[in-house]
Amino acid sequence: MHQPEKYLEKILTPDEAKLKIAGWRHLGHTVVFTNGVFDLLHEGHLHSLERAAREGDHLVVAINSDESVKRLKGPNRPIQSQTTRARVVAALLLSDVVIVFEEDTPAALIEHLQPDVLVKGGDYSVEQIAGAESVLKRGGRIVINPLIEGFSTTASIQKMKRD
Repeated sequence: MHQPEKYLEKILTPDEAKLKIAGWRHLGHTVVFTNGVFDLLHEGHLHSLERAAREGDHLVVAINSDESVKRLKGPNRPIQSQTTRARVVAALLLSDVVIVFEEDTPAALIEHLQPDVLVKGGDYSVEQIAGAESVLKRGGRIVINPLIEGFSTTASIQKMKRD
């Protein structure tokens, strides 16, 4: 029987995610971590998530909370609530765990979860990636995905305002 709400079980607290990751590690699996706002899901997000998922056995996606997005992007963002954004990303086959985090960067969350691979978009250098040092000191890898030109949430919002 199909259970359409099953995907909601992917949305976890940091401590629940840490337990799940421990189980995967026990099996010798590789854990990949990426993060973002994922406000209006677009082709660029999908490309980045697809590439991140290829880097290991399980993909953990951390999503900025509404308050964090407001601090980073301004008072008119996010467009969609953290609950909606988490549900949309959890519904993707690419994600194994989705976590909403309150801080402006996921550095503390990365330290807590200790992923094997940290993936970010191509608009960052390794030195600029929050949590990179933590991953590297444990022998993990940092992967920088190239961005796809023409796809951004800001561009999507501007287009909607024009149309």
